[in-house]
Amino acid sequence: MVPLARSEAVAKDSPFRSGALKTETDVIEIVFEWVHRYNNGCLHSGLDHQTPEEYEQTFYDL
Repeated sequence: MVPLARSEAVAKDSPFRSGALKTETDVIEIVFEWVHRYNNGCLHSGLDHQTPEEYEQTFYDL
């Protein structure tokens, strides 16, 4: 389950934003950046403190 923090990615004070969101593409780019960070940079306790990408790689290497 992906947390509701995706909406925080587009908030005015979000570190993912560098200016106004004028187009749908602006929003899509920010959300993709957030998802990339979530999957590659955040450790998850439910995945033995690995990123989802690390966990998936370990799973398929078995």
